[in-house]
Amino acid sequence: MIVLDGASLTIEQLVAIADRGEPIALSAEARARVRAAREVVDRRARSDEPAYGINTGFGSFADVKIAPDALEALQLNLLRSHAAGVGDPLPARTVRATMALRANALAKGFSGIGLETLDALIALVNAGVHPRVPSRGSVGASGDLAPLAHLALVLVGEGEVEDDDQDSLSGAEALARAGLTPITLGPKEGLALINGTQPSTAVLALALAAAEQLARAADVAAALSIDALRGSIHPFEARIHDARPFAGQKTSAANIERLLRGSGINKSHEFCGKVQDAYSLRCAAQVQGAARDALRFIRETATIEANSATDNPMVFAEAGDIVSCGNFHGAPIAIAADLLAAAIVPLATISERRTDRLVDPSLSGLPAFLTREGGVNSGFMMAQVTAAAVASELKSLAHPAGVDTIPTSANKEDHVSMSMTAALKAERAVERAREVIAIEMLCACQAIDFLAPLATSPALARVHDLVRSRVPSLAADRAPAPDIVAITELIASSAVEDACGGLVK
Repeated sequence: MIVLDGASLTIEQLVAIADRGEPIALSAEARARVRAAREVVDRRARSDEPAYGINTGFGSFADVKIAPDALEALQLNLLRSHAAGVGDPLPARTVRATMALRANALAKGFSGIGLETLDALIALVNAGVHPRVPSRGSVGASGDLAPLAHLALVLVGEGEVEDDDQDSLSGAEALARAGLTPITLGPKEGLALINGTQPSTAVLALALAAAEQLARAADVAAALSIDALRGSIHPFEARIHDARPFAGQKTSAANIERLLRGSGINKSHEFCGKVQDAYSLRCAAQVQGAARDALRFIRETATIEANSATDNPMVFAEAGDIVSCGNFHGAPIAIAADLLAAAIVPLATISERRTDRLVDPSLSGLPAFLTREGGVNSGFMMAQVTAAAVASELKSLAHPAGVDTIPTSANKEDHVSMSMTAALKAERAVERAREVIAIEMLCACQAIDFLAPLATSPALARVHDLVRSRVPSLAADRAPAPDIVAITELIASSAVEDACGGLVK
């Protein structure tokens, strides 16, 4: 059980909620804050003083006063009208993360939502009810309005839900199956449910966790290739990186040096007279470390946003104030997501260069395309081409989304963040980069087979054995695609880094 208090949710806990179905609950302190803020909203709703979204319209209708007997309809119509998303639905894991993040933001006590409504949102998570949330439709302006509206509609018994078989259910049917009851929205509650950056934050946070995992796998792939290409261990000595003490660089160097330590292959060419290796080997720690440092900034941003209030207006219970503001703007998420998409590219491009060296006999000293009978067999010729194609696609994904802005809502929202677009692009970049790293591992393990009876290090031998448990050595041509998928799955499951034991994170 992960207790939400609005201040301490971690990326690791969010992944546990998204992927392992970890249940959530609300802390006692959070419950008290929510009650206090709700009392302020109820008082304002009964007064004649205008307050945005409580007794006024929304967006460019902010100056329209709403009659007391229409306040419930105001909130319900907000959800209905804003559920305008299109495109493929977000995966269930992303929806779970989104709901948990929204509950955590509401737990801060600045939204004015009713405790019963917040409890209903938490019950939705714990019952495994996953609203169908189209992935497109948000410009990251007043938060991710369209995705959150699709999600919130299920709470009132509308909208759609996808079950485990990908069948579509009505919100009412899904609630009934789970033994839950539709809620009735009070003043500001519809707005409290949709005013936030939680969908784009969820996409970013889950992509970040995968990117951090990939950075560790990239260190493993680099070490495998360096050993297979009979590169030097010396560029990874700690004293070199202490002289340029970027944290990410030091971490990658320490991982690669430890993974190469004890290699019989490395020992065999210790005094070969070769002066220095190509950049894709020698500079692996510098390049992969720079990506790690970018991921560190992204983690800080995602963690802050996961524990932030992104409502408008914000309710300050102690002062009894309701203040219009702009915390919903997705600029921090957009910039972090664009950085993630850009930072992941060097991991892939340097990996592809090592793969190219592995299959080129003039650079590797190994059989061409890592096959014994070249001509009859093409070996890993096309695997390298695939790595090059995906690396090229990643360069296009690195173009930032957040540099764009397009006015919406009759120019009331005249500067938008495009945070959801940036986050979805970053997620795709991580998935594609994983495939490039998998291809490098595929080729490096084949190259190590060719160097027998010389043996790699004990740590790398465990990785080699893991790969061989899913992908046999290539003796004659077969389709590489299933092998690439198998190694991609090993990377995504953390099996590769677990096989090494003790990687620095």
